[in-house]
This record gives sequence, C-alpha cells and structure tokens, in this order.
Amino acid sequence: MREFILKNGIKTCVKQNLNTPRVALTLNISINKEEKYAGEYSLMNRLLMKGTKNYSSEELATMLDENAIELITEMKSDYLRFRFTCLNEDFEKALTILNDIILNSTFEEFDKEIGKFKGELMAELDSAKVKLSDLFTKTIYKNHFYGHSYTKILEEIDSITKEDVISSFRKILETGRKSLVLVGDIEENGLLESYLGTIPSSTDSISKIPNPEMLKKDYAEIIKSDANQAQILQGWRVATLDDKEYPVLMLLNIILGASGLSSRLFLELREKKGLAYTVRTTYETHLKSAVFSIYIGTEPGNIQTSIEGFKEEIEKIKTIPVGEEELHNAKNNLIGKQQFLFETNSQQANIIAYYSIFGKGFNYRDEIIEKVKSITAQDILDCANKYFTDDYTLAIIKPE
Repeated sequence: MREFILKNGIKTCVKQNLNTPRVALTLNISINKEEKYAGEYSLMNRLLMKGTKNYSSEELATMLDENAIELITEMKSDYLRFRFTCLNEDFEKALTILNDIILNSTFEEFDKEIGKFKGELMAELDSAKVKLSDLFTKTIYKNHFYGHSYTKILEEIDSITKEDVISSFRKILETGRKSLVLVGDIEENGLLESYLGTIPSSTDSISKIPNPEMLKKDYAEIIKSDANQAQILQGWRVATLDDKEYPVLMLLNIILGASGLSSRLFLELREKKGLAYTVRTTYETHLKSAVFSIYIGTEPGNIQTSIEGFKEEIEKIKTIPVGEEELHNAKNNLIGKQQFLFETNSQQANIIAYYSIFGKGFNYRDEIIEKVKSITAQDILDCANKYFTDDYTLAIIKPE
C-alpha cells in the first residue's frame, strides 16, 4: 500500500491489486454535527445523484450506465461515503463524474424526493422486523442523533427545507475529515490530485456529536395485529472500535450468535429448545457508541421463555470460561469472515476507508486480526461481565 496526502490534506491510500479489471475508490467524509431534523442527512444523500450544474439526473444515469460505472453515495451515522467501481480504462471518467457530483450538485427534485422517501419508509415499516429495529433503535438511543429511526424521520421530514439540505452538505464538505482509498490494477498518475485535490480541504475538527446518555434498563413494546410471530431484540451499550475490547466483542458476537449453526444461541434456543425461527446476535458500532444485541423470532407463547433463554446464555458466558476448542474455532470463524469480506477491490476500499475515517491507520484491519489471535478465555469473561449488565433495552413486537 502506498500512502500520501493530497494538497488539500486528504489522507490517501493506493493499494495495487494486479490483474484485476475493475478499480474501486472510496471517499469518506466525517460528520461532526447532528442533523437539525431527523432524516435531513439521508435526504441530502438521496438528492446528491439528482443532477448537477452540468448534467441532469437522467444524463448522469445514462453516463454511468453507458460506461459501466457503479457510483453510489451512502449516508452512515458518522460519515458520508462516495464510492465507485469501474473498468480500469474508465477510471478518469468516473473521477470526472464524482468531482462534478461533489462540487456541483443542485439537489433538484426536492419535493418529489421527500414524497418518494416517505413512501419507502412507510412500506418498510410494514415489516415486523423493520418495525422492531425501529423501536429498538429509538429506545436504546433515546434523545440522540443515533436514534433517528424511520418513525422519527417520518415525524420530522416535513420540517426539512431544501436550504437545510444544501447548508448541511456544504458544512459537511467544508468541515469534515476526509479519507480516500483506491484499490486496483492501475497507476493513478496524479489523477486523484487533479480531481479530488480540488474539493474543500480535509480538517482535523473534532466531532461535536455528543455521547449518548447513560443506558438504563428500558422496555418498549408494539402490538401488531397482523403479525404471525413475536420478534424480540435485547441490547446493551458496549465498547466501540476505539476501545481495547473491540476485537473481544467481535469474537463474543461470533461465539454467541453470529456464526450460524455453530453459535451458542442457535444451538441452545433453536436446536435444543425449539424456540426460534431465527436467532442471532449483532455488534453495531458508531463513533460515540456501540450496541451488542440479541434477536429472536418465535411463537408469541414463547416470549418469556426466549427472554429467559437469553439470560441463561449471557450468564454462562459471564461465569464459565470458553473452552479452548470453542475459542479456537471462533477465532478461525472470525478471521475467515474478515478474509471473505476483503476479497474484492470494492470491499477492500470500503473497509480500509472505514477504519481510516475513524482516525485509525489504513492497515488497522490487519492489526485487529492480530489482536483477535491473542484473545484469551479470561478476556472473554472480563468483557462479558463488564458490558452484559442489567442495564439493557428490550424491545418486542407481537400480535394482539
């Protein structure tokens, strides 16, 4: 990997993968301030592809299609991501379009996009799983930017103006830290400097997004009359990627519920007790917080039994050291997943840029893998006891 800094301060990494026909680029821009209204940043992201001073949305779509360029903008909780993949010979063309979108977006079709966005959110909320996730998110991150769920967006979206969206994008572009990664079999020959060295400079500004309030035990429930099963989510606030427990929590996730058929919750709650249609754990990180959660879909009559099952498995992981074989298998599983998710040029560009925008080195993924190899059973015990407390959020969707 070759690392350098563009004239506007953007930290850049170029990773050459020989004999690959498509090149991938990811540009992340940090978000340092909460949005004024829920959904403002998401709406801004949707409008970035709706035309520039030079091209209409239809012309943009046609150019991308004709040149087989996949260019996507994505709004994450702590950063805005621009990414594209294209044939090596179309690299400069893709950079030209990306530069135009960043510097010249007109945010046209504002009213039309609001209506479309609202319709999509309401359609998504017809799903019990989505409704549960929405309920859980706005409960565990109550009164915080990270808790801007679908229903919160629907409550506030009509207050957003086009001027709000344009102002937010300008502030993000002007004040955000920027991280750029290019992966593929290509010599960029100064093209990154020519097209992305001209955008507003990267800054070292510190995020003004506050830390979430301390989590206290909380319960939320929705009765969904047309649901045919119960959906349960229980979650704790845990360490995020800035903390030493980050790789330990990744491994805990594998052991408890993210390794499919071999995970503890799957074996105990589905295979042995027959409680679950689906059971899994998730470890989701943000800059200022992270959540470790357990999900199960089950018969309505099994709600309390399932919650007790969660409690039993959490108590085991807190009191009984993980066996050597299970620990070894979990490490191999996690490292294998990391390697699988690092196969394509696009995946590599996204992961390298992801860690970089949070202030880590471009090779931080490799550091994490090495740390995983050294985790002990005692590390698992200590981490589980530190974070799996009685202060958690429990959210349930069930039929009447």
